[in-house]
Amino acid sequence: MFSFLNQMPYQRGPWLLLFIGGLSLEFCALYFQHVMKLDPCVMCVYERVAMLGLTLAGLFTCIAPNYLLFRLTGFALWIASAAWGLQLALTHTDYQMNPSPFATCDFFANFPDWFKLDQWFPWMFNPIGYCDEIAWMFLGWSMPQWLIAIFAGFLALGIVFFVLQWRKK
Repeated sequence: MFSFLNQMPYQRGPWLLLFIGGLSLEFCALYFQHVMKLDPCVMCVYERVAMLGLTLAGLFTCIAPNYLLFRLTGFALWIASAAWGLQLALTHTDYQMNPSPFATCDFFANFPDWFKLDQWFPWMFNPIGYCDEIAWMFLGWSMPQWLIAIFAGFLALGIVFFVLQWRKK
């Protein structure tokens, strides 16, 4: 069993699955925004960027998972994106569960001048909602609470597969 798991980072399938999983969640976000008319807030937009990092990690590493440079870059992007997404989702949940006029998110996305996603792709990255508003719930959890579970799962899997690649065959 462990030999099968040890080989997974070297195969395209798991990386393709990471790409498809991240892309599916991005499509879900767009469905919530454009079909269900749920306006994304700044934290939602940043969480989308973190999910995009996971998606790109899967796509990039799928090119050549047998090469160490590709795998290490993929794992770095995977783990960093999942950790950042988890931190964002925790903060976003705090905004919703403990609303305060002193702890709010920005009204505009603060992307660097060389990476203005909100201007290049406003249909996906333009925040027009409020961070403390709970507009959707499923099984008693709000969207950022679900994202905590999702990003934590991605982070745990990233760490496990990163460690597994170094086990002796």
